[in-house]
Amino acid sequence: MGFLLCNWVDGFEDLNVTEHQFLDGYAFSTPPLMVGLTLIAGAASTGAVCLDGTLPGYHLHRGYGSGANSWLIHLEGGGWCNTIRTCVFQQKTHHGSSTHMEKLIPFTGILSNRAEENPDFYNWNRVKIRYCDGASFSGDSQNEAKKLYFRGQRIWLAAMKDLMSKGMHYANQALLSGCSAGGLAATLHCDEFRELFPRTTRVKCLSDAGLFLDVIDVSGGRALRHMFGGVVRLQQVGKMLPQACTSRLDPTLCFFPQHLIPLTKTPLFLLNAAYDSWQVLSSLAPPSADPHGYWQKCRLNYAHCSSSQIQFLQDIRKQMLNAVGGFSGSKRNGLFINSCFAHCQTERQDTWFAHNSPRIGNKGIAQSVGDWYFDRAEVKGIGCPYPCDKTCHNLVFRQEFLGT
Repeated sequence: MGFLLCNWVDGFEDLNVTEHQFLDGYAFSTPPLMVGLTLIAGAASTGAVCLDGTLPGYHLHRGYGSGANSWLIHLEGGGWCNTIRTCVFQQKTHHGSSTHMEKLIPFTGILSNRAEENPDFYNWNRVKIRYCDGASFSGDSQNEAKKLYFRGQRIWLAAMKDLMSKGMHYANQALLSGCSAGGLAATLHCDEFRELFPRTTRVKCLSDAGLFLDVIDVSGGRALRHMFGGVVRLQQVGKMLPQACTSRLDPTLCFFPQHLIPLTKTPLFLLNAAYDSWQVLSSLAPPSADPHGYWQKCRLNYAHCSSSQIQFLQDIRKQMLNAVGGFSGSKRNGLFINSCFAHCQTERQDTWFAHNSPRIGNKGIAQSVGDWYFDRAEVKGIGCPYPCDKTCHNLVFRQEFLGT
């Protein structure tokens, strides 16, 4: 079980449970690889800057041997900012400014450099692109009065250009992945990523905990649709979204993965917990939708959920499975939806690849992703509903940490 500290912003927690400061609670058999931050020097000339105008950056660990020409690009998560106030707050954090970014971060899970921790990708060129725009690498506008720069799309392009110049241009294999808001970004940019390479290059995408659902919350409202609407309008995300979607739906709806995945042509793998912790905390039962605190104990610890609350969450699971029904019918796509109370399972070593990692049937997450990427097997894993999955690493939150 993990315990973590989350920040509250307008009722939406900035919850990225795989950030390195939250990994201290997990035991490492040996110290993880620490990788330094590289700022993208040429980004400023194209206006590709963080919320506060500082340069964006990434962490790169070079591949070798059989992985020397293979590239794994992982997009960091970290929530969104949907108002001027929340963006001003975020620009003073590592999710809005490279000034506040950690200069060294651990590479664990899918980023690990050890074969025993990451059997399929350990010797690839592995990159973690830092998240500092507040709109899943997709906005393109600014606010002069508050000196806010919404340049997510430009940051994406600048990072790709810089990495291509550092050898990614010669890749024979490439995987774009991301966690949480970065998982949504991996879906948004999947086809763009494919277009960077020749047809002979194997290119696929992986979205971890990025399947955010447009569903009714516990109050009967749509808290996440309201929040996404603010992001899309403030950061002018609409012009960056697929026209095949925005020509028939409101741009806010086209920010939801359930409307993006049917349009994605590149092979895509969806890894998600059916009872995603971020969505329970911040989308399904945020404080704004639960003023009397009926859901407070359940939000913090799934074991304290009432039978009616569990039934509500089971209905959400059904909606998630319905949302991926057509997507899962394609042989090129992969799926691993386990019935856990978790969020982001690729960066954490205990969930990605360990002796007791989560499994569906006899297959864990790392093997499932590897089998799908290398076409070793078709992967369409859907776990049975709570409480039957005994392999979960369910997250439990301390009440005092959440300020409730």
